[in-house]
Amino acid sequence: MKEEFHLIDQLEIDQFLSRDEWIFLIEHRSDALERYLFEKSEAVRIREYGHDIYIRGLIEFTNYCHNDCYYCGIRKSNPNILRYRLSPSEILSCCHIGYELGFRTFVLQGGEDNWFTTKRMAEIVAEIHSHFPDCAITLSIGERSRESYQALFDAGADRYLLRHETYDPVHYRRLHPDSLSAVHRRKCLWDLKEIGYQIGTGFMVGSPFQTAENLADDLLFLKELNPQMVGIGPFIPHHDTQFAHEPPGTLELTLFLLGLIRLMIPKVLLPATTALGTISPQGRELGIRAGANVVMPNLSPTEVRKNYLLYDNKICTGEESAQCRGCLEQRMASIGYQVVVSRGDSRNRSI
Repeated sequence: MKEEFHLIDQLEIDQFLSRDEWIFLIEHRSDALERYLFEKSEAVRIREYGHDIYIRGLIEFTNYCHNDCYYCGIRKSNPNILRYRLSPSEILSCCHIGYELGFRTFVLQGGEDNWFTTKRMAEIVAEIHSHFPDCAITLSIGERSRESYQALFDAGADRYLLRHETYDPVHYRRLHPDSLSAVHRRKCLWDLKEIGYQIGTGFMVGSPFQTAENLADDLLFLKELNPQMVGIGPFIPHHDTQFAHEPPGTLELTLFLLGLIRLMIPKVLLPATTALGTISPQGRELGIRAGANVVMPNLSPTEVRKNYLLYDNKICTGEESAQCRGCLEQRMASIGYQVVVSRGDSRNRSI
């Protein structure tokens, strides 16, 4: 058997590879190797989570952002975007709709919007928690101070999603302005973990200038951090950014990395992302078959969804929340999986 197949076996047993082994595996990806990996990664996911698929109700509550990340459609210097903020009552209304549809996790995601101060965010979190005490509250609102993270945790937030985007500081600098750094991004993740959040991180696949070495460093960081969730998705260019004409990340490499992460951290929660569904009509289903076990339907009001475009051609921007839930339920059932009404906590409990 070829060395790359032995490395898949080794990863399944040891849940660890060296940097050179990661690079070799990524560079020797093939159709046969993918099939071998997915057979194992799907089996591990079934062993850990059965055929259950957890749903998260995504509420994209603001597209204002004070950052200027070079790849992002809602970056502050994009003059062609219609900005919006949902009011606290509108956010709560989304939660009520979601609860009736069976959602037991709400993900509040937005740009880094200074209008939503720690005090305002804490009040929103506390209000949601008081109405839905049996639900998990996840925040995805970027880099903040440790004190802010602590206040939001104390208000009732359970989880925090913050993609590290890329571990390598040189690569990070090529994707972000000088005001942002890979080191500070990772410090935020360690702060969140120490406070007690269930944390999620991740990276773009196929972002401009990315190498196999970059991906190996990303995977080593994931192993070190040991998060409860890892969200990866293909880079998709946005027409109003400097990377508008860069090629997108591929379905194949994204699926391959999903399978590798499932073997490396067997109990982790792995979303089949909207971006995966955007680059391929069957992207989310293929993500589940590769080892993913989470999907995130959109609960945002339909009138604002088209304005939260981090990348071009995003799917489901015109569907009502019930349509999103029903469509995903049917899609998951078609491949032998079931959407469950559950908080869907990670079994990876190492905080």
